[in-house]
Amino acid sequence: MLRGKLFEDRAARMLRRAGLTLITRNYRCKLGEIDLVCRDGDTLVFVEVRYRSSRGYAGAAASVTAGKQRKLLATAQHYLQKHQLSEQTPCRIDVVAIDAGQRPGEDEIQWLKNAIGS
Repeated sequence: MLRGKLFEDRAARMLRRAGLTLITRNYRCKLGEIDLVCRDGDTLVFVEVRYRSSRGYAGAAASVTAGKQRKLLATAQHYLQKHQLSEQTPCRIDVVAIDAGQRPGEDEIQWLKNAIGS
């Protein structure tokens, strides 16, 4: 859990430097969890952070399975309803994928905007 927080912190810092505003972390409901909820201008951004310490099987981005995508979409819809936001509210789901590098500090970070569509 602590390791996950470390990578969520890294992703949040990167997104903040890119101009996004962090609204909340670890939004949970019975449908699932969203690591970060941010605002990018008028757009609400739901962010899934994935880390892989080894590329032996697949990279971090590939670990966002179809099942995980369905959970993210359902959880994002729940967030919109709970906060009484219109379905017309511009929003997207991004993935920040972090793959371990050969040495500490050499991790590869990808920010995949609008990675999961409805």
